[in-house]
Parts: sequence; C-alpha cells; structure tokens
Amino acid sequence: MKNPKQRYFRLTKSENEIMELMWKEGHPLSRSEIIDLTPERSWKPSSIHILLNSLLEKNAIEVAGFVQTTKNYARTFSPCVSSDTYAVMQIRNSMTFSENSVPHLLESLVEDVTTPEILEQLEQIVQSRKKEIA
Repeated sequence: MKNPKQRYFRLTKSENEIMELMWKEGHPLSRSEIIDLTPERSWKPSSIHILLNSLLEKNAIEVAGFVQTTKNYARTFSPCVSSDTYAVMQIRNSMTFSENSVPHLLESLVEDVTTPEILEQLEQIVQSRKKEIA
C-alpha cells in the first residue's frame, strides 16, 4: 500500500465495488478474476477495462504483476490505499470536516472499542502528537 497522504480521489459506485473486492481478497487480481468474483455487480463485464483504467488514473490501484492465462499473460492489480485510508481520505476532504470535528469523530469511533490495548495505542498517539506540536 502506498503513502496515506496520497492525492485525494473519490470512487464511483462501480469502482468502489471493485476496490471492496480487492481489499477483501487481499491479493492481486486479474480482470477475469474481478469479473468472476463479482456476480452481483452493478456494472457490465465489458466495462472492466474502463473501470480499471479509471482506478489506475486515480492511483487507487497499481499493476502488481502478470499471470499466465492459457497462452496469454494478464495484468494483475492491487490497491494503492487500504480501505481505512480511503475512509479517512473521504472524511478529511468532506466540506464539513474541520479540526473541531475531530473530538466528536474520535468519540464516535472509540465508543465501539472494547480492547484496552487499542485505547492505550490511541493515548500514545495523542501524547506523541502533543510532543510534536509543543
């Protein structure tokens, strides 16, 4: 995965379906694998080329390598951002997001945390940030 400070982009519904599949599978996928693994897709299989090119242009995915399919080779693709990084990117670039939003956002997220270790990590992150800006 690439740098979390990546250039902002927004996914279309069809692109999001492809990205969710890639995040779920956790390994590079070829065009035909993407089509085969998305039977409930909202897009036509003939659109895969356009969708993948759009995702490449947005730097949402990258060519990970090649796999042999019968006599030919097919490119495989993998995400350049994690699903968490993409979600944070959308929040940060929201028209209503500001520094004042952070406490409420964090409170909403922490509400579901049941692991003391995760809360400890959050405390360390806050303490580290305090030192950086002091």
